[in-house]
Amino acid sequence: MDLDGRLRALADDAAHLLVALDFDGTLAPIVDDPDRARALPDTTCVIARLARLCGCVAIVTGRPVDQVLRLGDLEKVADAEGGVFVVLGQYGNERWDARERVIHRLPEPEGLDAFRAALPVVLDETGVHPWVEDKGLAVALHTRRLPDPAGSYGALMPAVSDAAAHHGLVVEPGRQVIEVRGAGTDKGTALGDLVAELSASAVLFAGDDLGDLEAFRRLDALGSAGLSTLKVCSGSAEESTLASLADVVVDGPTGVLALLDRLADVLDEAVAAGPSSE
Repeated sequence: MDLDGRLRALADDAAHLLVALDFDGTLAPIVDDPDRARALPDTTCVIARLARLCGCVAIVTGRPVDQVLRLGDLEKVADAEGGVFVVLGQYGNERWDARERVIHRLPEPEGLDAFRAALPVVLDETGVHPWVEDKGLAVALHTRRLPDPAGSYGALMPAVSDAAAHHGLVVEPGRQVIEVRGAGTDKGTALGDLVAELSASAVLFAGDDLGDLEAFRRLDALGSAGLSTLKVCSGSAEESTLASLADVVVDGPTGVLALLDRLADVLDEAVAAGPSSE
């Protein structure tokens, strides 16, 4: 089936369609300083349009919700009749929706504070000193700004993984970032919970990195259960694993936005055509 055919299959039951999207590398280009990341200019308009046409649009990200709202200018997306806009931050440990506009946050994982205290010693032992981003419910170590990002990443990973395991935490590898967080939450779990909550019958998920693998795996399970699904990879030269598992690979955030705009066109066409006579 070609891409338009897949999009039409998603649009067959628009009221129960969930469009779920990663943020960094998917809606916002990857940059050296994560605080300077910005969603592409038309993102808010495209998401608002989709939210009017389908059951739910959700951002499912490792970032804190407040960062995503600010960097994506997403508070402008108002809840629309027939659709819902939700942001699930920190792998589902935070939640915000456009109706209530309040961030709900789970407690900090046990062991994270002890990991923070131990981290300076771990970094001194490796001789690698990345930029450390404290997300509140997780700690991320960024090597992108270092002279040898890949070599620094490789040197850090074993020591950070050991320290995380010692404190009962898990490591989430990414594009030149190592994130340490609590066990038991990932994008697949967050996505599955949202599908169940919404009684979704069709799901599109777009991502770009290893942290999105669990969401892809959940879509495979949902597809086996009879749901219409589409796995979209925002392609890059830095990550190939996700692309090998995707139904469609597009050219970075620009390609993702174009695909979402096309999905909105297909949904509009389905509304204009009216109920099928079959």
